[in-house]
Amino acid sequence: MHNFLEFEKPIAELEGKIEELRHLSGDGELNIAEEVAKLQGKVDKLLAQTYAKLTPWEKTQVARHPDRPHTHDYVERLIEDFTPLSGDRLFGEDQAILAGLGRFRGYSVVVLGHEKGRDTDARVRHNFGMARPEGYRKAQRLMGLADRFGLPVLSLVDTPGAYPGVDAEARGQSEAIARSIETCLSLRVPLISAVIGEGGSGGAIAIAAANAILMLEHSVYSVISPEGCASILWRNGEQAKDAADSLKITAQDLKKLGAIDEIIPEPLGGAHRDAAATIDAVGDATERSLEELAGVDRVTLKARRREKFLEIGKIGLS
Repeated sequence: MHNFLEFEKPIAELEGKIEELRHLSGDGELNIAEEVAKLQGKVDKLLAQTYAKLTPWEKTQVARHPDRPHTHDYVERLIEDFTPLSGDRLFGEDQAILAGLGRFRGYSVVVLGHEKGRDTDARVRHNFGMARPEGYRKAQRLMGLADRFGLPVLSLVDTPGAYPGVDAEARGQSEAIARSIETCLSLRVPLISAVIGEGGSGGAIAIAAANAILMLEHSVYSVISPEGCASILWRNGEQAKDAADSLKITAQDLKKLGAIDEIIPEPLGGAHRDAAATIDAVGDATERSLEELAGVDRVTLKARRREKFLEIGKIGLS
């Protein structure tokens, strides 16, 4: 059974009935395939109707779904001969960012991505995907390696934001993020980023100032979380829904604003319902972008990336 979100209650009830019927049919005396097929048709129809009109707050919930595929899942399915590389050579290792070398559909690449962890122990170990300065400095180190050897960089974004703890601030969190963004913008190799869940603030853009920015259909990308915005503007985190509506955090809004380049469709009911299909779709979109950038010279790649980000948010003056 799936982990159902609040707005999915009607779907949960129908799928619960299907499971009950399948359990009853296990005794071999009942043939209820027709009834199951009828209920499944209702589920599919309800899923299509529900996910066609998700609010920004509901999309935020989908982006945070516990069963949504994580960076580790993408690496396992898409990257051959993956060799993880650890440490920033300054302080230590940060497991909130998974990084290493591998082969993606014939290309030798450097891979970076936030990892939230699947169960409680893993989430604690990966700090819920919230990187400390050493995580961003590790990313800088690997991007420098990619630039030196002419390897494309693939980054996967899924973080509520950089870790805001005292220890992270003491070790220069804001400087580490700024340097990571600078490193992204200075690369002379293709950099392709995909927002696969949450894209939270500087913690996300630190590895996503890319030539091509892809975004899954129900992921979110924002300067601040809806809860954080609500606590600042209304002094009340319960206004998160209103904040989500105002922040323009959805893939559809960001495509209109020119902040991302491509929206990758998700399976019916969200990425968590068919992880393999979702990962393959991200892989296909990444491959297309990589093929488009493969023939561009190093100087032009860097110039285009810088110009791309300078253009975001420009206001025309009459």
